[in-house]
Amino acid sequence: MKLANIFEKLVGQDLNVRITAYDGSTAGPTDAEYGLDLKTPRGTTYLVTAPGDLGLARAYVAGDLELIGNHPGDPYETLQALAGDLKFTKPSPLEMAQLVRDLGVEHFKPIAPPPQESLPRWRRFAEGFRHSKDRDAEVISYHYDVSNRFYELVLGESMTYTCAVYPNRDATLEEAQENKYRLIFDKLRLKPGDRLLDIGCGWGGMVRYAARRGVHALGVTLSKEQAQWAQQAIVDEGLTEFGEVRHSDYRDVAESGFDALSSIGLTEHIGVANYPKYFGFMRDKVRDGGMILNHSITRPDNAARSKAGPFIDRYVFPDGELTGSGTIISKMQNVPGLEVVHEENFRSHYAMTLRHWNRNLVENWDEAVAEVGEGTARLWGLYMAGCRIGFERDIVQLHHVLATKLPNDKADLLPLRPWWQP
Repeated sequence: MKLANIFEKLVGQDLNVRITAYDGSTAGPTDAEYGLDLKTPRGTTYLVTAPGDLGLARAYVAGDLELIGNHPGDPYETLQALAGDLKFTKPSPLEMAQLVRDLGVEHFKPIAPPPQESLPRWRRFAEGFRHSKDRDAEVISYHYDVSNRFYELVLGESMTYTCAVYPNRDATLEEAQENKYRLIFDKLRLKPGDRLLDIGCGWGGMVRYAARRGVHALGVTLSKEQAQWAQQAIVDEGLTEFGEVRHSDYRDVAESGFDALSSIGLTEHIGVANYPKYFGFMRDKVRDGGMILNHSITRPDNAARSKAGPFIDRYVFPDGELTGSGTIISKMQNVPGLEVVHEENFRSHYAMTLRHWNRNLVENWDEAVAEVGEGTARLWGLYMAGCRIGFERDIVQLHHVLATKLPNDKADLLPLRPWWQP
C-alpha cells in the first residue's frame, strides 16, 4: 500500500483535501485547494505510533508534515477543510498487521517526540501532585515562559493573552482588549482609591488599566518572565504608586479586604476539584459587598469530560481542565456568602481575538522563528487556528461570571439593574 493511502486510512476516508507523500504517492481530489504533505519517514513513525491528533501534531511541529494552502502562522483555512473530515480510527489487528508489512516494523518503534512536547500526564503525576504549588508553577512556566518578545509579536501592543471584547466587528485588537479591561473594571464597580486583586495577572494588563484610574491594584502570576515584564511596564508608565505585580502563587497572597477581585484566564489551570477552595479564596479576599469576576474558557455543556485532549495537554496547557459555565456558577453559589449576579458568553469574541493573533504571527513570522525556533512558531500557529475553529463551532466558549460577597445580614448593596455598558 502506498504511503498516501496509508495516511488516508489513518485520518479518514473521502477527505476533501489532497494528500501527498515522500514516496511520490497521492490520494484525494487532484483539484483540492488545501492538502497534507507527508515529507519524511520520521513523520510516518509519528503518525503510526500515536494515531490521532497527537501524532499529527508531532509530525507537523517537527516539520515532517506540511499543511498545504496556508502560511504556517495561520493554517486556519486548511484546518477548516480538514475539520469536518478527519475521523481518527484505530486500525484493527488485521489492518495493523498489513500496515506493519507495508511500512516495515521499524516505523512502529516509538521515537522521541519534538522538544516542544510536555511529559505525558502519568509522568507528570509521578513527579508531583496535580495542582500542587510546585507543579502548577512548572506547567505555567512551560506555557508562558516561552519568550516575552515572542508574545509581544503575537499579542500586540496590549500584551494581553485572554479574550478581547469587541465593541464592533471592525474594532482593532488593541481597541477590543482595552474595551475588555474597561468592561471588567466597570462590572467590578471600581473607583479611585479602591483596592483590586488580579490573580493570574499575566503581563499586568488589568493591573495597569486599574492603576491608571487611581485604583491600587495588585497582580500575581506564577510566570517569572511575565512578572518581570509587567513590573517593568508599571515602572515605565509611572504607575508604581498604584500598581504592583508579584511572581507568586495566588494562594500566598497575605493581604485581604480588597474591594474587588478579578480572575482573567486562570480558572482553566485550577482543576475542577479545586473550585471550592478557589472560589472560597476569592470570597475571603474581598470585603463585604465586594465584587468578584471570573473570566474563563468553558465547555458548551456541563457533562463533558473536563480534562483536555492529548494535543492540548501535551503541547499547550498541561494539566488544563475545562467545564461548563453552569458548573462554575454552581460551584461559586455553593460557597457560603457568595451570590452570582450576572454571567455572559463571549464565544464569538474569542474567535475574533484568535484571528488577530494568527494575523500578528504571520506578519512577524521571521522574527518569531528567530526568537523561538520554527517548531514552536508552527505549534502556535496550529494551536491558535485550531482554537479559533473550536470557538466558531461552539466546541468551547468563554464566560464572565460576576459575583458579590454578601454581608452577614444579607443586605443588598448593589443597584437594581446592571450598571455597566455592554
